[in-house]
Amino acid sequence: MPFSTIYKLYFSPKRKYINLLRNLLGFVPGNVNLYRMAFRHRSVAIILKNGTKNSNERLEFLGDAVLGSVIADELFKLYPYRTEGFLTEMRSKIVSRVNLNQLARKLGLNELIEYDNRIVNFPTKQSSLLGDAFEALVGAIYLDKGYDFTKNFIISRIIKPHIDILMLEKTEANFKSKLIEWCQRHGKDILFELAENGEGESSKLFTIHVLIDGESKGIGRDYNKKNAEKLAAEKACEMLGL
Repeated sequence: MPFSTIYKLYFSPKRKYINLLRNLLGFVPGNVNLYRMAFRHRSVAIILKNGTKNSNERLEFLGDAVLGSVIADELFKLYPYRTEGFLTEMRSKIVSRVNLNQLARKLGLNELIEYDNRIVNFPTKQSSLLGDAFEALVGAIYLDKGYDFTKNFIISRIIKPHIDILMLEKTEANFKSKLIEWCQRHGKDILFELAENGEGESSKLFTIHVLIDGESKGIGRDYNKKNAEKLAAEKACEMLGL
């Protein structure tokens, strides 16, 4: 074991936190501050000199991209003869907020997240707390250990033990139907509106806004219109805590 690792585990003032992360993740972290930030919700973050907050939002953005890349690569290899639409839908199921929330809970991330307790009174804010931290953790591992290490972590510690891809294939994650049924039960108007392409966007890229009582609750973008509607519906379900 390298001396630097021994020092972190037994002599560093942060050794308790480092050991906690090692037990949770299965490896010794390098830059511990990255992981602390990954678990810091914006509700308890402070504004830095450059105007950004020391929250997990930037790491969440990065982790979302890395996670999507690894999942896409695995699906591409697992299903060599399936269409782009099928692969997109499968990826959406795996990285859905509901699924990421469950994965975060299985890993025990809920014990590490720093957040303002008052947000428990707002289900729409609380609903993405765990999933956001999970994506931020992936971003932290990527910056700390690199892409190959992160890919191996996602496959060996997340996908293989916790995700049954073949079972997910048979699962219908129809967020659009769920959202429409919810609106009908609560007497709300719902509209899936096709937005005009923004500057620089491909003419084949569909941007869908889901409007509930005239208010935008979710945006989905995809090269398939139906998939864009599903993504918009999923975002709306997430916002509404469904």
